[in-house]
Amino acid sequence: MDNIQVAKRCESITPFMVMEIMEKIYKMESDGIDVIHLEIGEPDFNTPACIKDATIQAFNDNETSYTHSLGDIRLREAISQWHKDKYNTIVNPDNILVTSGTSPAMLLLFSVLVNPGDEVIISDPHYACYPNFIKFSGAIPVTVPVYENEGFQYTPDAIKAKITPKTKAILINSPSNPTGNIMSKKRMEEISTLAGKEGIYIISDEIYHGLVYEGIEHSILECTENAFVFNGFSKLFAMTGLRLGYLIAPKKFMRSLQILHQNFFICANATIQIAGTKALKHADKETSHMNERYNERRIYMIERLKKMDLGIKVEPTGAFYIFVNIKHFSTDSFGFAIDILNKAHVGVTPGIGFGANGEGYLRLSYANSLDNIKTGLDRLEDYFNNIK
Repeated sequence: MDNIQVAKRCESITPFMVMEIMEKIYKMESDGIDVIHLEIGEPDFNTPACIKDATIQAFNDNETSYTHSLGDIRLREAISQWHKDKYNTIVNPDNILVTSGTSPAMLLLFSVLVNPGDEVIISDPHYACYPNFIKFSGAIPVTVPVYENEGFQYTPDAIKAKITPKTKAILINSPSNPTGNIMSKKRMEEISTLAGKEGIYIISDEIYHGLVYEGIEHSILECTENAFVFNGFSKLFAMTGLRLGYLIAPKKFMRSLQILHQNFFICANATIQIAGTKALKHADKETSHMNERYNERRIYMIERLKKMDLGIKVEPTGAFYIFVNIKHFSTDSFGFAIDILNKAHVGVTPGIGFGANGEGYLRLSYANSLDNIKTGLDRLEDYFNNIK
């Protein structure tokens, strides 16, 4: 049996660097070391009470059977209404696939959309898992560098330069992980126009929608129908471990997506789908409170980081991340992050984990209490003072 190797499709899949950092932190904490977590993008708030109550009630009502493979119709109708209320877009519930988090949605979409050798354009830096989903499907991620002085924004000209006959889609993410920046509607319209002329699709990851502190976020569906949308409940509603997401897709792809979902996952958790319906209809007060706290932390963290001489040319206004320039300290972001962890006992995520153009940056998350953020930044300030 020793001659049987791991399947080749797994060979190109890289580790998820933030999880590598977290696992090192867990070991340190098990050894009694106090570490401040600024590395992980997970809300520190409890799931809103109305959502927890709905989950319990769903169990008591015996909502524990398989749902429709596309998702409970009550949830799909609530998602449709949420999109109409928020973006004034019309989304047919039959064009929505409910999944156990957005990651299965990504796996299913790329399985349906691309063939081996096709290309998908992504920004650099980008969410760390995008290239792995694309490569696992047999396609090729093609990166477009985006730059700090432009707010890490795609430009249509830079995208167009990477389009080939093999290009199947352009992937956008706004608000962005890791940068926290938001794409304007005008830029979305420009990219949509380009995609339409080239006959390719847009994939929009909108998981951080609702987590916006200045300006307004826009859905790609305001600009074009030739698009796929990822979204879910983990970030806005503090439901990370409950694993609930969804994919909106053009009608012609829905049957294939449904068949794959039936075979690979059957359906998302029935009781959590009830909780998701409640979240969309009744959690506005709680999400508004969380957003106010996030914004306080964002403002505080930006001010402190600038005083430490960490580069932030365009202040982030969405998600809960700040992508800081450390090139004047180090061009080895992973080694630098490990040194900070070992010496300052603060967890940060190295920029290289988000693509080659992320090298020389660190991602810091303000999804932690203000007290913990203050302690973490005090430790970082001492660290930087000692290396100057």
